[in-house]
Amino acid sequence: MALVSAPIAVGLDGSPESMAGARWAARDALRRNLPVRLVHVWNWHPHPGETSDGLEAQRHWAQRIPREAAAELTRQYPALEIVIDQVGGQPAAVLPVVAEEAALLALGSPRIKGISGFLIGSASLATVACAERPVVLVRAGETAEDEHQPDKAGLPSTDTPYRDVVLGLDLARPCDELLEFAFDAALQRSARLHVIHCWKMPSAYKYRDATVGSTPESALAAQQTHALTEMLRPWRDKYPAVEVMAESVPGRPAEHLLTASADTSLLVVGRRTSHSPIGRHIGPITLAVLHHCSAPVAVVPHA
Repeated sequence: MALVSAPIAVGLDGSPESMAGARWAARDALRRNLPVRLVHVWNWHPHPGETSDGLEAQRHWAQRIPREAAAELTRQYPALEIVIDQVGGQPAAVLPVVAEEAALLALGSPRIKGISGFLIGSASLATVACAERPVVLVRAGETAEDEHQPDKAGLPSTDTPYRDVVLGLDLARPCDELLEFAFDAALQRSARLHVIHCWKMPSAYKYRDATVGSTPESALAAQQTHALTEMLRPWRDKYPAVEVMAESVPGRPAEHLLTASADTSLLVVGRRTSHSPIGRHIGPITLAVLHHCSAPVAVVPHA
């Protein structure tokens, strides 16, 4: 559940992709009536023999990053409340702490020119793996129009309804935090929530007798669909204004989620917070989505 009155935090490093994350965060903050906290993590290393003038020049340059970002956001979104912050340290260590004090943390990520994927820096991956609050990764070049359906002429617009919010759901690991985040995101956008649950056919089913008029696969499909319906029932009741389209499909989750993400305003996936013997990590499905999805991706940690 979102922290009461907590801001939407943004990690800034002066790059175009971090500004894409800041603009996305500004729009999300306005939808939620929350402030934006612009955080620049400054990892300062003085050089041997550096003068005080040199140190002051470094400090002045670093201070420009959040200040200029705030000025741009104020021009674009005059009603937005903005807080500027500068923190010393390593981004991979500082950003998870920033996330703990926020409703969510937005980070920008550069696209890889010429292919469908994009780069995720080590600091961003470490933050996603460690943060106890949702982290949203936003691609460089992401615009407000990308969140909306095209107009009647097929042109980009911000006056049309939002595209679907897509949620990847694993029925074996139900998670209230993940469901609440996705339903709330759809509600804030007045968008449809497209829930995708994937399953695979156990090898043992191949040797079981099917009931009359059905196959083992169709019987399992019916079971999975029923389980998904029951899982979503209390959430539909809690969020009656949210239109829900639920799919229970066989196959690889990452492939289905990436296909659906081609027409989404936000893709929501989960990350288990339990510790493994080798430390915290990002699951293979979430990692695949992060590496190949062109839409903003929200990673929601859960137990």
